Amino acid sequence: MEISQPKKHLQKSNKKRLTNEQVMLLETSFNFNNKLDSTRKSQLAQELGVPARQIAIWYQNKRARWRNQSLETEHQALQHRLERVSSEKDRLEREVERLKGELEKAKEMLVSSKTMNYASLQTFSSSCDDVGSSSLLGDHGDFYVCFDDQQFNHKSIIGHDFFARSM
Repeated sequence: MEISQPKKHLQKSNKKRLTNEQVMLLETSFNFNNKLDSTRKSQLAQELGVPARQIAIWYQNKRARWRNQSLETEHQALQHRLERVSSEKDRLEREVERLKGELEKAKEMLVSSKTMNYASLQTFSSSCDDVGSSSLLGDHGDFYVCFDDQQFNHKSIIGHDFFARSM
């Protein structure tokens, strides 16, 4: 009893491989339109001297490869974008930490200035009475400024310069 071989195997052995020129013509046709209508399929099959089914399969495989290449290109672009965004995120996180440190220092300075008692401010003010002093009431307590006429410069308390130009 002899076992017959499947039809697929027989078809594969009869299938011709496309030449470089044939592939170039198919590539040109595919670049013009990646969908194949029956008229174009018959025309290409006649021009190339291969079965129309082979043309249809080539187009189907080419579209699959083209989609995979497109997905790979898109994936690479997204990967680069992710790397840039991640890098920017890291930079911004470092900037936030730096600003938090500056804010903490400012809070500490504000708390230390608030804890300075009125007596120590009064002492500072009385030491400047020879040359003149001025008291300004602000939102956070009294501010005292001492003017030193002999050196033509000004002194301030709590790091506030009343003579600096406001911007």
